[in-house]
Amino acid sequence: MKEITSTHQQPDINQRLANRITSLRAERGLSLDALARKCDVSRSMISLIERCETSPTAVVLDKLAFGLGVTLASLFEEPRADASPLVRRAEQLQWTDPQSGYTRRNISLPHFRSTLQIVQIDFPAGAIVSYAAGLREFGIHQQVWILEGSMEIINDGKHHVLQVGDCLAMQENQSIVFQNTSKRPARYVVVVNTGSLTT
Repeated sequence: MKEITSTHQQPDINQRLANRITSLRAERGLSLDALARKCDVSRSMISLIERCETSPTAVVLDKLAFGLGVTLASLFEEPRADASPLVRRAEQLQWTDPQSGYTRRNISLPHFRSTLQIVQIDFPAGAIVSYAAGLREFGIHQQVWILEGSMEIINDGKHHVLQVGDCLAMQENQSIVFQNTSKRPARYVVVVNTGSLTT
């Protein structure tokens, strides 16, 4: 379940994450201690991530994104003015969570400024990921659309069982638990509206 499907990509992605988190922290004038307090991730863990000495989990990345005021997806790519409006499948960034084994593919254009972000998730059978996500100043709207298998999503205490074709809308300022209690892997797409964020 925890196998990394593209091991040759993982170190490069971890370096991108390290550079992006360091850059965002500097832009916001946050020390390691200040960011640690904002996102409830230890100073030592943030330091290890920024030095590319550890592979952060999805839960840790979500907390860092909250503390930095961005979405999790935007931690993987920095917007650029000269970005192409087209991205080929081979260029789409893929990352595997070392804890749950789920794989996320950033479908959206890398570096392209947009108020929408699209991510495809391959979620292993039996896996669970809990996002405590503190209360953001603005609720980031997202929709989850199931392509294969089934998922259970607990959003702000409400339990939803989603089958193929089902779509659920929710906000990221509420606690969210993603779990696949079935014996088959699931695949779904998440569309995030980032219009309330500046970065």
